[in-house]
Amino acid sequence: MIKKCSYFIGIIGTLILSLTAFKSYETQSENISYYAVDSLLPVRVMTEDEWSNIQSVANEQELFDMELSKCFVDFKERLAFRESQCDYGIVNTLGYMGKYQFGKSTLNFLGIKDTKKFLKDPALQEKAFVKLLAYNKYVLQRDLKRYVGKRVGGVWITESGVLAAAHLGGAGAVQAFLRSNGTTNFSDAYGTSITEYMKQFAAYDVSQIKPEKNPKIMS
Repeated sequence: MIKKCSYFIGIIGTLILSLTAFKSYETQSENISYYAVDSLLPVRVMTEDEWSNIQSVANEQELFDMELSKCFVDFKERLAFRESQCDYGIVNTLGYMGKYQFGKSTLNFLGIKDTKKFLKDPALQEKAFVKLLAYNKYVLQRDLKRYVGKRVGGVWITESGVLAAAHLGGAGAVQAFLRSNGTTNFSDAYGTSITEYMKQFAAYDVSQIKPEKNPKIMS
């Protein structure tokens, strides 16, 4: 999967800034490496400007066909950049924690009780993210079968877009949007809507995420 990402980066080199396939993202305080799902390999995080350059030259079908759209690592790293600028130790003004901005109740649901340990454990945060995706995919599996490939409320529905939106607002909010034909659109406390995430995170390959009914993390 990482090889696919590196290959794609070489192809679109004329469209975006010079990229290094395996480079840690630098925060204000420290260098942090970000991890793939099943290994601890550092991956390079694209900037928002780079993503904007890609989207500005791609319509929906072109974006779907891009090699990058088949890379789960880019999906999760871009989502993390949007959530926290990929900061494992951050806690926002509403108490959401870590690289993927988990609430305490969600962590409890996943079986994680020690939030201090969670903030200091990158591998645990990565595992929690994958587990939450698996649970949301389980809850939304019927909706995915029904709506993927269609337009709802003017939004092109993809599996990765739906899962990103569920991470932002919860699976129930995504169901409400889809089943109301787009008339019900949830936004978080900062004004970010689930349709915004559906658009920004469309057309990635998240097939490696398997639906899971009881996504508990055993400590």
